[in-house]
Amino acid sequence: MTTIPVKKELLEELVDLKLKFLYDEIDKILAKWSYESPTQFLQDTKSGIIEEAENDAITINYLIKIIAC
Repeated sequence: MTTIPVKKELLEELVDLKLKFLYDEIDKILAKWSYESPTQFLQDTKSGIIEEAENDAITINYLIKIIAC
């Protein structure tokens, strides 16, 4: 396995960009359904208040889990 030296600042920037992308994806889905809170969106989807949102709820749940890692 090859090791490549990388500056810490570059790694921090890459992580920040990835997190921004993930948050932007969550925001896009929430805007699509006119929600501001992912928690409320997930609750309303689970309870059936909003129909046809299951795929977006799965995506948001997955993105939140990635961010939490």
